[in-house]
Amino acid sequence: MVLVLCFILAYFIGAIPFGVVIGKVFYHIDIRKGGSHNIGTTNAYRMLGPIGGTLVLLLDILKGTLSASLPILFGIDHHWLILIVGLAAVLGHTFSIYIHFEGGKAVATSAGILLAYNPEFFFIAFAIWFSLILLTSMVSVASTLGMVIITSWSLVYHDWLLTTVACGLLVVFLIKHRANFKRIKAGDENMVPFGLGLYLRQHHRHQ
Repeated sequence: MVLVLCFILAYFIGAIPFGVVIGKVFYHIDIRKGGSHNIGTTNAYRMLGPIGGTLVLLLDILKGTLSASLPILFGIDHHWLILIVGLAAVLGHTFSIYIHFEGGKAVATSAGILLAYNPEFFFIAFAIWFSLILLTSMVSVASTLGMVIITSWSLVYHDWLLTTVACGLLVVFLIKHRANFKRIKAGDENMVPFGLGLYLRQHHRHQ
């Protein structure tokens, strides 16, 4: 019964659309009505600026960490449950009950689950993710490749549960980023205002 409660709470915590909340409360903006219309970190940066975007990023990560940690907080001493219960938070973020079952792409929330499961690898993965952003200037590419790296790492270390969960999340990422991949193919994907990818695009256009 306690485990069922953990799943329910994880869903409702994961479903909190911090991008929408922060935008409306502090900026009087609904980020769903501009940019990519997404509720996640990238659009929050675009619509709210670096402070608002960073706040959304941290809160989305922390809600994943808190949700995944619920079994431990309730005294269920099975470390592997962090990943399983954490998936309920991903479900909540992608299909939020608070905004008519719309949602985001669950990148930051998934990172929060990894933080709860393996903090050391979380920081390694974050460094890799940010490095990929510096190279490509595209969060969509960095997030997808980052999940591929996590999946590969879990295979190398024979963490079969993490491998299974990472594969599932990779499928979610691929589905949720379909529009991004189409824009990449067309050469007009949104880029962050820094990095090698942005430089190369601007250099190509000026030729």
